[in-house]
Amino acid sequence: MDTAVDTPVVQERARGLAKVRAYVALTKPRVIELLLITTAPVMMLAQGGIPNLWLMLWTLVGGALSAGSAGAFNCYIDRDMDRIMERTSKRPLVTGALSDREALVFAWILGVVSVALLCVTTNWLAATLSALAIFFYVVVYTLILKRRTSQNIIWGGIAGCFPVLIGWAAVTESISWSAIILFLVVFLWTPPHYWPFSMKFRDDYAAANVPMLAVVRGRAQVGLQTILYAWATVACSLLLIPIHPMGWTYTIVAVASGAWFIIESHKLYNRAIRGGEVRPMLLFHASITYLTLVFVAVGVDPLLPF
Repeated sequence: MDTAVDTPVVQERARGLAKVRAYVALTKPRVIELLLITTAPVMMLAQGGIPNLWLMLWTLVGGALSAGSAGAFNCYIDRDMDRIMERTSKRPLVTGALSDREALVFAWILGVVSVALLCVTTNWLAATLSALAIFFYVVVYTLILKRRTSQNIIWGGIAGCFPVLIGWAAVTESISWSAIILFLVVFLWTPPHYWPFSMKFRDDYAAANVPMLAVVRGRAQVGLQTILYAWATVACSLLLIPIHPMGWTYTIVAVASGAWFIIESHKLYNRAIRGGEVRPMLLFHASITYLTLVFVAVGVDPLLPF
């Protein structure tokens, strides 16, 4: 009897939880996690130690909301191609878990709240950079570049570099050469991070008429471009050592992880030119580990006396 009475309540609760999960999925939480990895360490570097914890908390919350807004807008705009590609077939607007209107309203709310929150809790520069990040990802990348050019990831990836500047600006209310170098590290890292991913899902992108480099060029060319950008990424990361300057912790991590990143990119190219199994996701996951190690070192280095 109790079960019969509780069933409608339980069902309603389940629907509510499913709705919440759909909204969370709309924000692309894995992307948010990666962006926050670059924000907190930069704040520690800018401070030369541990910054005000409330400032760090609100910067991370505001940054997460900003990235979530961009992700939700992206899901709304790309809902037509998401219905075609297998890897995106479970997204909320494809499955019907959320309506188009719900997604669009949610994206706008997150965007406005994120910018307002950063303006109130940090400063106007950090808030402005957050708004620019959303604009760049939604308008420049998603609306203009993604469906028109194989250069989409190169220039569209700038949106993912803004958390570095936001974190620095939140602490210092300014932008320095150190922040610009780390911005460029993420910028140069994005192609060798995403191109292997696009190789893995080449058929999906081809079906949706998205001109990713892996779709319009052969595997060998993608592998070569990946090597060039991997080398450029590591070289740029080493520029921080004399500019900031950095200690032994960052130096050792940047050199060692950078060498590993470059070796993995060469392995991808070697497999591609030999016509064997490419296994691009090995480099994709290696790139995430590399960036994480470098930015953890960025945050830890100022805490140590060497």
